[in-house]
Amino acid sequence: MLKIIDATDTRALERLIVRDAARDPRVERTKHHSLIDIISIAICAVICGADSWVAIETFGKAKQPWLERFLALPNGIPSHDTFGRFFATLDAAAFQ
Repeated sequence: MLKIIDATDTRALERLIVRDAARDPRVERTKHHSLIDIISIAICAVICGADSWVAIETFGKAKQPWLERFLALPNGIPSHDTFGRFFATLDAAAFQ
């Protein structure tokens, strides 16, 4: 059954992503950026043409004021290394 949620409710989106697709593979003590922040920035950047982790980080820094309107970003924009490490550990099959 399809469940409709408010797209501005980032906590609901995060619960939906974590429950249905991405089991967060990170160690709790090393989490400086939320799962929803990392995935949201990456999706927006790729839609806008980013094709590398560096390009995703650059997009995030350029659009940070806009992104902060709907993402918490308590530690700013993740680095390109953070994006690369995070996506390397995800189970791609879970998103299909």
